[in-house]
Amino acid sequence: MNVKLSHIFEEIISVDNLLFAWKEFEKGKKNKIDVLKFSERLMDNILSLHYDLASRTYAHGGYKAFKISDPKPRDIHKASVLDRLLHHAIYRVAYPYFDRKFICDSYSCRNGKGTHKAMSRFKQYHNEVSKNNTRTCWVLKCDIRKFFANIDHQILRDILEKHIEDEDLMWLLGEVVGSFNTEGKTGKGLPLGNLTSQLLVNIYMNEFDQYMKHVLKVKWYIRYADDFCMLSGNKKELEQLLSQTGDILKGKLELELHPDKVSIKTFSSGVDFLGWVHFPAYSVLRTSTKRRMMERIRKRLNDETVGSYLGMLKHGNGHLIREEIVSIQNGASGWIPSANKV
Repeated sequence: MNVKLSHIFEEIISVDNLLFAWKEFEKGKKNKIDVLKFSERLMDNILSLHYDLASRTYAHGGYKAFKISDPKPRDIHKASVLDRLLHHAIYRVAYPYFDRKFICDSYSCRNGKGTHKAMSRFKQYHNEVSKNNTRTCWVLKCDIRKFFANIDHQILRDILEKHIEDEDLMWLLGEVVGSFNTEGKTGKGLPLGNLTSQLLVNIYMNEFDQYMKHVLKVKWYIRYADDFCMLSGNKKELEQLLSQTGDILKGKLELELHPDKVSIKTFSSGVDFLGWVHFPAYSVLRTSTKRRMMERIRKRLNDETVGSYLGMLKHGNGHLIREEIVSIQNGASGWIPSANKV
């Protein structure tokens, strides 16, 4: 039985929820000028937002656009503090309901998941398919072309309606979804900068996940955002799945596979997935990932940055890279790790 979301609009727009959402939103941003300005009249701003939402006079504002390289060039669109506060308010109430709908092997932007869990599962699936490396394991690796930019608004609304019977909530989500359009594509795209976009793309791709698992019955399937893999001991099976995958994505979701980022190869030849190249007995950091990591460490040599990357390197064969990081630390003048500070 599919229990739909109902009567939660009032919970989302409640002053209490908006205040809780503010506490979550402001973490790490308290010194930002726009956040400081908003906080000067915090209760006035929250009460005004609550009133606009309750009277359905709220209208989502525009975005400030900027570019980042992480690792490839990406267009980021940043909403106002008021709108981002609302995104947090929606997310904290709606996320638990939708997260229960997702398959186990969807790992992006979910509590208790992430890249490390996805890589661990990937290795587990290899062991199962290869019978602990005694048989050949084939991997179909796919990437969706311009993922966020091509999310279709009408298809997304249709999917949301299957789960939501609260008309006020559908109006609110319509405001968020309709607030952005990919340049030159009316009714297409979600902004990379929105917290709600993380949830909405998982809701969108859950249609694909469910089809792969329950209609095509693909046993060894893993997805992280727009990257996904299927494993099998039979190469022809994966070739057939590749053809079906493209048809399903286009027919159900108006998405396309990236023609240059699709491959079928043996696990033993090395499979590039989530920044690492995986082999049966070990994983090595992708060259481009290592280069980007070293550039960031040299630009921002501090405990937080170094600790984050050292933690990541525990999940593969990264001892030589760890030694290189230590060398950078030892050669840096004036920087002392916090553990050695007096």
